Amino acid sequence: MKTLTLIRHAKSSWNHDVTDIQRPLSIRGINDANLLSNELLNRNFKVDAIFSSPANRAFTTCSIFIERLNLPQKLLTVDKRLYDFGGRQVVEFIRDTDDNLGHILVFGHNHAFTDIANRFGDEFIDNVPTCGMVTIEFNVDSWKNIDKGHTKMTLFPRDLKS
Repeated sequence: MKTLTLIRHAKSSWNHDVTDIQRPLSIRGINDANLLSNELLNRNFKVDAIFSSPANRAFTTCSIFIERLNLPQKLLTVDKRLYDFGGRQVVEFIRDTDDNLGHILVFGHNHAFTDIANRFGDEFIDNVPTCGMVTIEFNVDSWKNIDKGHTKMTLFPRDLKS
């Protein structure tokens, strides 16, 4: 069994004169990342490895989750292949994952994450919003063999706001 959790970076700020890869989170993004990670902490969320895009907004979102969930920093790998908006590189990255890892957490970008969630999950998602999470389970022993799986959970910030 392999489990993939995708988390799209939280809302970024456009109020800075920086390149796309350097764009930081907005206050709303920071708040949403804290909200979602606190919910996962309450659910005793555990993973075997964490992977992040090197983009500032994805890496900062990832860092908030690592801190809030008390996950060891050694689980984190930053990989430039995850700075991908189409999804091809992300899928290749996932399929190249070490088979000793059962549950991986990946922080990255849209449109890639919505496409991957719909390609591999069994629940249609119109759009994975910023700081949105999708978990998909695959009944396979190797990441190379992932195909259609089961969408185990979706969790979006709007689900947690009253």
